Amino acid sequence: MGLRFGGESHLLLTFYGDDFTGSTDAMEGLAMAGVPTVLFLTPPDAEQIARYPGIAAVGVAGTSRSRSPDWMDRELPGVFRRLRDLGAPLCHYKTCSTFDSAPTVGSVGRAAEIGEDVFGGAVLVLVGVARHKRFVVFSNLFAAASFSGDQEIFRIDRHPTMSRHPVTPMTEGDLRRHLACQTSRRIIGFDFLKMQAGDADAALDRLMTEEADLVILDTFDEKTTRIAGRLVAGRGAKQPTFLVGSSGIEYALTEHLTQAGLLPLQAPPGPARPSDKVVAICGSCSPVTEAQIQWADSNGYALVGMDTVKAVGSEGNPEFIGELADAVASALETHVGVILHTARGREDPRIAQTREALRSRGSTDAESSAVLGGICGRVLRDIVAKSGVRRVVLAGGDSSSYAAQTLGIEAMEVVAPLVPGAPLCRAHSADPVVDGLEIVLKGGQVGDPGFFSHVLQGRVEDKN
Repeated sequence: MGLRFGGESHLLLTFYGDDFTGSTDAMEGLAMAGVPTVLFLTPPDAEQIARYPGIAAVGVAGTSRSRSPDWMDRELPGVFRRLRDLGAPLCHYKTCSTFDSAPTVGSVGRAAEIGEDVFGGAVLVLVGVARHKRFVVFSNLFAAASFSGDQEIFRIDRHPTMSRHPVTPMTEGDLRRHLACQTSRRIIGFDFLKMQAGDADAALDRLMTEEADLVILDTFDEKTTRIAGRLVAGRGAKQPTFLVGSSGIEYALTEHLTQAGLLPLQAPPGPARPSDKVVAICGSCSPVTEAQIQWADSNGYALVGMDTVKAVGSEGNPEFIGELADAVASALETHVGVILHTARGREDPRIAQTREALRSRGSTDAESSAVLGGICGRVLRDIVAKSGVRRVVLAGGDSSSYAAQTLGIEAMEVVAPLVPGAPLCRAHSADPVVDGLEIVLKGGQVGDPGFFSHVLQGRVEDKN
């Protein structure tokens, strides 16, 4: 099929995640297929990459999901050029599998434009991830209520959570129409009927050369996933290719390469060991996370609620940070786990109160993730220093990105599979308090109610 692992870079793929939880999801897809992968928090230089010999994929965990198009214009061209210059045949802009985005916040269309300009060719878009219960049929996206359990499938604009997302609600199920609100570039769907045709590779090349800037592939089962992987690999073998979409890209590509006998390059990570304690920082208001906090409350975990209004008003105040860390560290002495939360579901009164507090200081609702996430990161670092806990959770796609940055993490690697979309990772840092910390970054829709127990016990969640 022509895709080379070798060359000067020895890399198969690079990726930029629009948030940190999604970035670890993409890393998991590669690592569990036997592709040595390291996720950095900033684009790495040659010296940093050399510290991880044998890696075949490099990721950068970003925050563009909660950023404006102006921010993207300033930041993403340089990041994409750095990734392009690493020489991998494929570069992936990783989005959430629910594709939630808006013209003014987390614009996938704007990111695709920048990627097309940097790489000089049309962009392939792949969003469906059958193993995560995300399906794309005739360019329309459908998703289960969560990754786990036997959940009803919804068209994304009727999804009980994503249609009501507080910042980027999904109001359109057709990804062509959704993206057309974010970019004026030409968007065309390449559906599963065309994908299965005998001339699919040639037809896709012709479409990407002559007619389209963004081409959306269908993916909804094992067969379409492998075909999509073959088409992606084939395109990358011809020229450096920019990709947009979910971790479905990693799963499609690695399933195709495994079938072709080119993977694994190394043994996938083994099972996790149990931990004696766990601390979770929850910045998500998702009903899935709400159910997990409720389960923890009913099963002997301590809950500590953050006064988010006070947090906004005293951002960066060491006394506030210290008091929170002391409360969690104290609770951890008598409990196996502690959950520090900024909200318990969509109806938590703190959400409206926090928005009002942000507006009163001249900030927007969208900035809540940066403000609260930064505070959560500082609190978590203090908790780890005071308690010695070595396994932690950051829950919330946007807030956890800022929290991880504040922790001072340089890079992460997958330690073990745990929950689909949220592997157990090991942090690398110049800070000895943080270096070696086992960390799980969890999106709002990830995990069953007993998620925190899986993290504590190192037990892989039953998908059935």
